Amino acid sequence: MLKFDNSYARLPERFFTRMQAQPVSAPSLLKLNDNLAAEIGLDADWLRSEQGVAMLAGNALPEGADPLAQVYAGHQFGGWSPRLGDGRALLLGEIAGADGSHWDIQLKGSGPTPYSRAGDGRAWLGPVLREYIISEAMAALGVPTTRALAAVSTGDIVLREDRFPGAILTRVASSHVRVGTFQYFASQQDSDGVRTLLNFAIARHYPQLQADDAIGFLTAVVEAQAALVAKWMGLGFIHGVMNTDNCHVGGLTIDYGPCAFMDAYNPAKVFSSIDQFGRYAYGAQPEILVWNLAQLASSLLPLIDDDMDKAVEAAQAALHMFGPAYTARWQDVFFAKVGLAEGGDAEITLVQDLLTRMSENQADFTLTFRGLADGGARDQFVDPTAFDEWAAAWRQNSPDTDLMNATNPAFIPRNHQIELAIKEAVEGNLSRVNRLNTVLSTPFVAQTEHADLMAAPQTQELVHQTFCGT
Repeated sequence: MLKFDNSYARLPERFFTRMQAQPVSAPSLLKLNDNLAAEIGLDADWLRSEQGVAMLAGNALPEGADPLAQVYAGHQFGGWSPRLGDGRALLLGEIAGADGSHWDIQLKGSGPTPYSRAGDGRAWLGPVLREYIISEAMAALGVPTTRALAAVSTGDIVLREDRFPGAILTRVASSHVRVGTFQYFASQQDSDGVRTLLNFAIARHYPQLQADDAIGFLTAVVEAQAALVAKWMGLGFIHGVMNTDNCHVGGLTIDYGPCAFMDAYNPAKVFSSIDQFGRYAYGAQPEILVWNLAQLASSLLPLIDDDMDKAVEAAQAALHMFGPAYTARWQDVFFAKVGLAEGGDAEITLVQDLLTRMSENQADFTLTFRGLADGGARDQFVDPTAFDEWAAAWRQNSPDTDLMNATNPAFIPRNHQIELAIKEAVEGNLSRVNRLNTVLSTPFVAQTEHADLMAAPQTQELVHQTFCGT
């Protein structure tokens, strides 16, 4: 039996709305993450039971659950939305580990809330499986992320551009506090609310800090986000909706909507159907992150110093740390990708030259870097001599093959494979979903029997746009 605590529910009631999930007609377990269940101390057999599935569907509540929808605000594609919040999710509670860790358990797609903004609060099978596959792949790739514990079908139909089978994702995270959560209380001129949230976030994510240490907190978030986006860049990952309400103060990847991994390298690449101007393109992600962090800094100013000029000066100093922190992390990631343990200006130029040549030659991002260790990178170039010219200088550095193989995945969640898996799942066949999950759990291992999942898409298989599930 699962026992919950819910420390967020002990915050002032203006932080959330208590409510129940909307029951579903015929819940059925689609996927259960046994490894994650064991990691956070849950009984997988109980989760598979009738009681467990009822909880995962929102039809029943275990002991200690205190379901609530969190309120937050945010800038969405640069436009201010003063009140957003969990429009289709409920935080059931949290599990406290023996080591002091906390794991929020949230149902995503559990029905409408006061923050649904006329939406139905539901999710259909496609986005649920998409987030399940990609978030678990990101965890295996070593990227800080929310996790997927389970996916259930609801037995109900969800209306989008067509009629789709409904589903609910059980999401696990160390918290669900966002930059937009701070923005909400700051925009309400609720300094007590900002302070309460600050101390909650410090206790949850940065316990090395003292209470009320707003500038220490801002600095820690800057460093965590710099490390996170560098990992994204090293994998060719495009989040797609880097709104401030999707920017996690603990440095996690959160809210897998129209996200995707690049095939051919293109720094201007956008997948999201709603990002018409490329605000959240691959190459724009570090700059946008600084913009998001500036909104966090603005929210914290009254807590940084009573003298506003001093507060602004301290906040700007913290924000200016992003550039050096990101550059250092980016270099760590990309030096390792080309087999170098360290480097300087010459090695930076070497990496940037490779990326330029990849862009000019439509080289597949993942296969090029993986192919550096086994000789396959040259095959990714329209003009192989462009690679040969670069490789002559690169080989003089005696690159480390083991380092490259440990850094460059053989397998990523290929967009066309996910779309095919979703299509088959809608038809009742989960075999491709299961296979993807299995292969992506060890993405750095060369699994030759699954070579088709490594391959770049054919022209007719290319996915040009991805979509939110709302």
